[in-house]
Amino acid sequence: MNNKCILCDVNNCQYHSNENYCTLSVVQIGTHESDPKQCECVDCESFVKAI
Repeated sequence: MNNKCILCDVNNCQYHSNENYCTLSVVQIGTHESDPKQCECVDCESFVKAI
């Protein structure tokens, strides 16, 4: 099922739908920086590489 509240264009994620939505009901967002200041510092921690 597509979650119309979570847009996603990461095609190689297991939870990506063909309509550019995430199929999860909840996603975990995190960072690999102690004080993120750019979009590149923020990560979708729910990402799973599609097989």
